[in-house]
Amino acid sequence: MKSAAKVIFLFRGKDGFGPAISDALQPNPNSPLQRTESKFDLSLERYGIKDHKASGNIINFLDPQGSPQVSVFLLQNYEPPIVVCAVNEVLASIIAEKSSDVPTFILPFSVESSKVMKPTLAVQKVSVCGAQLGPTTEFTKALLAGMQKLPPSLQISSEPLACLLQLVRVLKLPTVLLAGSSGHRQTKRTNVQELEVLFEIGELLASCVGLHFAKDRVHQNPAEKSKEAQEPWRALYG
Repeated sequence: MKSAAKVIFLFRGKDGFGPAISDALQPNPNSPLQRTESKFDLSLERYGIKDHKASGNIINFLDPQGSPQVSVFLLQNYEPPIVVCAVNEVLASIIAEKSSDVPTFILPFSVESSKVMKPTLAVQKVSVCGAQLGPTTEFTKALLAGMQKLPPSLQISSEPLACLLQLVRVLKLPTVLLAGSSGHRQTKRTNVQELEVLFEIGELLASCVGLHFAKDRVHQNPAEKSKEAQEPWRALYG
């Protein structure tokens, strides 16, 4: 798969966050970049899995010469153990294609404010916190400059994202983790608050990779919160 040096990695989860972000990322007005979208299906047979493939969409923003400047991967939401194999296969495909130029990965997600913000900071309407994983690059330094850091104690409750974080660590890939949260003190966020967080992350993503975030293209599904207890092994960030 042909991809850019800057890769935004998303999942097609039940909350609609991934598709909403990917749909709203567009070229800037009067920009020479062209947006293309295609599907991919990668075999998982080398893991002994024959009835599933690593499937999703790749959105490339191409310059006039047809070279990708930014890539967005939107992977289907898989359950263990398939999710580990699917994520690993996509990463392997990206790295193989970019063998001479290791890409930088940007991993955005939404989280409850109580998990990332101190009580004194909870008055903020919306905040985006970040963390560096893997080697540091000029791009990752610029992206995280002045941004509040994610606490080392943060637990990742999304299994696909937790798997992805573990793999980028093992592969030592330059990665930025971005967590958006609402400063409201309610236990459960409303749909309006969810959209505020999504807009904040989307606009930050767009500005750092030279794109436009079109709010009018956002059609997010109401979040479906899991009632299952989160296993300790999901605490992969730290």
